[in-house]
Amino acid sequence: MVVDASPTPAPTPERHRSARLITALCWLVVTPTAFWAAVRLIGLDHGPLVQALAFTPYVAGFSVLALGLALALRRWWPAALAALAAVALLGVVTPRALASPQPAAGGPTVRLLTANLLAGTGDARTLVELVRRHEVDVLTVQEFTPAAQAALDQLGLDRLLPHRQLNAEIGTPGSGLYSRWPLSDVGLRRNLEGWGFTQAYGTVAVPGAPPVRVESAHPSAPYALDQIGAWRADLTAQPPATRDGGLRVLAGDFNATLDHSPLRALLSTGYVDAADAAGAGLTGTWGPYDGDLIPPVTIDHVLVDRRIAVRSVRVFDLPGTDHRPVLATLALP
Repeated sequence: MVVDASPTPAPTPERHRSARLITALCWLVVTPTAFWAAVRLIGLDHGPLVQALAFTPYVAGFSVLALGLALALRRWWPAALAALAAVALLGVVTPRALASPQPAAGGPTVRLLTANLLAGTGDARTLVELVRRHEVDVLTVQEFTPAAQAALDQLGLDRLLPHRQLNAEIGTPGSGLYSRWPLSDVGLRRNLEGWGFTQAYGTVAVPGAPPVRVESAHPSAPYALDQIGAWRADLTAQPPATRDGGLRVLAGDFNATLDHSPLRALLSTGYVDAADAAGAGLTGTWGPYDGDLIPPVTIDHVLVDRRIAVRSVRVFDLPGTDHRPVLATLALP
């Protein structure tokens, strides 16, 4: 038998350079996902990071690809960092697609719909048809104008939901609350920062259940760096849940996702995000729906008292606006 005793060729400088380039590529792909995970977990949503964090679910998906690339190229240290980032990001995002256990609420069912009308341009006929077809009991609207109010009433909303607390204003500050049942303790709160959006509220007398305080929420939008402070202040000023007091529901355009720390702080007072609880927390409600090239994000929410059970959440299209209405079916205690 002949044994080939020739020495193994030494690695060439070209191979060294190629290996270093591949390693650098892995770090270049992995490091941003790790940075994103750290920002999200610590809650460092300041400056330009506020807008960026709205797209965390997409980065969570990309983190899996980054991990796969590092493993395929057998770069173990980048793969270890990628694995940590993927676990962290998927850990905060994935539960939104899974329904969570609900409290034993044996009271009546309430169907609540919320819609941002984009300065009144949302299609009134479609909105009224949604209310009629799905037998909506409570409706909250944002960016509510006098023209929108007139159009909705002309189409019969005043007969479907006769009880109301409305503040129609030209442009974007207006707000409204409609109800099938009587309202009491009605009022209007104006956010003092940013755009000065208003929030109509009232206590709904649901037959056979405790009264429920419902508010049409609309904090300022973090659309520019000089608006971040107003956005944070408006979210901080939202009414907290009353764990042992009356039932509260906040429904509207929060201009924030579950990856923003001010919204999570509001939830920690005793609210539950209805879409998150129903396993629909990754359904987009704002973005490309008026033609803009923006990936869908979830900034419209129905926040309910933890004692209220969430039966289902559905999202619909509404022509004329960049938001999608959210319908939550709730069971009261």
